[in-house]
Amino acid sequence: SFFSPFRRMVPIALQVLGSLLAWLCLYATFCRWNGRCSPEWNCRLVTLLHGATATCLSGYIALWDGPWPLSHAGSPNTALQVHVLSLTLGYFIFDLLWCLYFQTEGHLMLLHHTLSICGMILVLGLGKSATEVNAVVFVSEITNPLLQTRWFLREMGRYHTFLGEVVDFCFVLLFLVLRIGGGALIMYAMVTAPDPNWILKGGGLAMYVVSLGFMVEICRFVRRKVLKKYHAWMCLRSVNAPVRTNGHVAAH
Repeated sequence: SFFSPFRRMVPIALQVLGSLLAWLCLYATFCRWNGRCSPEWNCRLVTLLHGATATCLSGYIALWDGPWPLSHAGSPNTALQVHVLSLTLGYFIFDLLWCLYFQTEGHLMLLHHTLSICGMILVLGLGKSATEVNAVVFVSEITNPLLQTRWFLREMGRYHTFLGEVVDFCFVLLFLVLRIGGGALIMYAMVTAPDPNWILKGGGLAMYVVSLGFMVEICRFVRRKVLKKYHAWMCLRSVNAPVRTNGHVAAH
């Protein structure tokens, strides 16, 4: 009947609303427990928790539960996929509202959140293509815990340590291999498959362009870090170099 799609969307809308309220309550709880910490500290705790949860759930679906996103793009949504996307959609709505209120993020991140929200709403409304969108969530969120850990290390004054170097290395490696490399495979499967909606294909390409924008920022960060280490090494080498007098090494 005409109202059947609306009846199907009511339970999903309730799941999304429940997810949004859950993330809001978790944020309020962190603010109450960590009264001395900044709002961003508590928000990033929520982001860290969501990133770890979404990575585990979406990874289980993409790699184990199926269907395989590279060969089944546009397939009907499973119940587990709907639950995970509803959970993630609620979080993205919460985080977008938080970013708009506190004005902490740039246009690229706001565009990323907006595209993510629209894409998940479209997939949940159509009742298909959650397979490839879930895979996109996996390759996107797997780097999020490392990104938040990097921020917390910086706030605690422990970023310039061996642990900070490991976190940076793992973040850049996972971003390039999974988000850029794996994301390209998912986008190719989505665009070339006949079943996915053309709006979803366009949104997927836009999301990948946003990821490329993040990649440019990361490459600039890596370049600055490498140059800084190189200059520090050259300065250390010049300090430790033996002093020569008339062609002979001077005594110390």
